[in-house]
Amino acid sequence: MPDAVHELTPHPSQEVGIRCHALLPCAGTGSRAGTEIPKQYQPILGLPMVLHTLMALRSVSRLERIVVVAAPGDDFWTTGYPGVEALRCGGSTRAQSVFNGLQTLLDEGTDPTDWVLVHDAARCLVTASLVDALIDACQHDPVGGLLAIPLPDTLKAEADGRVTATVDRSGKWLAQTPQMFRLGALHAALAATAAQGFAGVTDEASAMEMAGHRPLLVQGSARNFKITYPDDFALAEAIFRSRA
Repeated sequence: MPDAVHELTPHPSQEVGIRCHALLPCAGTGSRAGTEIPKQYQPILGLPMVLHTLMALRSVSRLERIVVVAAPGDDFWTTGYPGVEALRCGGSTRAQSVFNGLQTLLDEGTDPTDWVLVHDAARCLVTASLVDALIDACQHDPVGGLLAIPLPDTLKAEADGRVTATVDRSGKWLAQTPQMFRLGALHAALAATAAQGFAGVTDEASAMEMAGHRPLLVQGSARNFKITYPDDFALAEAIFRSRA
């Protein structure tokens, strides 16, 4: 599997008039994962997790380009990976990294009406079919949207380690990525919160919501989970092995 990274090659968009770019914020440390290195570089089946993620995205032919937003001092990308552009303009938060990446794309002359799909580097189990489903659902939508799944479990409110209430789960969804919006619209939504340190922005959809938009919910998959805790690595390996 490690050799497969060399097969990352650009693919032109197949939709006339539809230009899609993928952007991966990759400047975090992932402290909850309990790894000695940033979790996006932790090996899974011998390959850094982020490269699994990139291989999945490179199999989506409608993605015009893939951009990784890394921390300024991150030397992981010094080698370079075909079909992947590394921008060392990551910030102290996810929102800052995404905003900086979008700003760079605009400064390079990228059309603000192009679509950008922001994806978590730690959602390495995403599949081309999920990304294609998101593009299919959002490409003609006036706002854009995100992958998500309906909340499957009973939800509890807590205080001091004890349950205070059972929260009605009807109509509640777990947000996933990619999240797909027009580049200019997402940049503007994030810019409106920048002066307040992106307060309240937990993902791209939340920024769009704060700007008055109502993003489309597109059915995702429970397997498209974000690796967050130590046990998640073993689960991801098991899923990759089951695919093989």
